[in-house]
Amino acid sequence: MTEKKCERCDVLFACTPEKINECQCSQVLLSEKTHHFLANTFFDCLCKNCLLEIENKIQIIDNQYIVINNRFIENVHYYKEGHKFVFTEAYLMARGHCCKSACRHCPYGFQG
Repeated sequence: MTEKKCERCDVLFACTPEKINECQCSQVLLSEKTHHFLANTFFDCLCKNCLLEIENKIQIIDNQYIVINNRFIENVHYYKEGHKFVFTEAYLMARGHCCKSACRHCPYGFQG
């Protein structure tokens, strides 16, 4: 057993890669889309709560945050800050990849 710090929320948790069936991460049922998202992040291990939160966000994004006719929706895909547009975490997750620009709401863990 190894004690790790979740790279997303900084909570300490027990990681058991040598007994993956006993590891807390194996208790979380993740969709294929969530596995794809996680494979594109810069995170190592994440705690059970963060995995569940990401799975829930992926499900919500999949159902609600689609871009229709190439139109972005304010306060869903972006918000304005002065004259600048800031992409939301939901939009960045739905986009499906990290642009490695250290975006303010980067869900991929990129810190540049």
